Amino acid sequence: MKLLNKAAILGAEDLKHEDVPVPAWGGTVRVRVMTGAERDEFRGAIATDEGNIPMGKFSAALLAATCIDETGARLFDVEDMDMLQEKSAAALDVLAAVAMRINGLGGGAVSDAAKNSASTQSEDSGSDSPSPSEKQ
Repeated sequence: MKLLNKAAILGAEDLKHEDVPVPAWGGTVRVRVMTGAERDEFRGAIATDEGNIPMGKFSAALLAATCIDETGARLFDVEDMDMLQEKSAAALDVLAAVAMRINGLGGGAVSDAAKNSASTQSEDSGSDSPSPSEKQ
């Protein structure tokens, strides 16, 4: 694989999307991979002092960060989360499942990422520095 430079990274078309039929709403909703800024906003929207995440808040925040129109503009923002929570749970669940899958959220995504990472790493790290465990 080729080594990328700044222009190649910033110019990459990496915000893939998926159109999801939502019969309960009479149409299709486009769900996109989050940008780094959207992911940070999403994490902030679901954060609580207790460290637990209310599932309803999670789904609404996720959809606010990932549902877009045909031009790529977000349909919702954090202020819309309460209104989203008033919509059909079945419809929200379908969209949240797609958003989680394409954004690599959830237990399966973590194990898949670990498998992909392990299969692409070489035996030699490319560094002569000892690993942190070797320093002890």
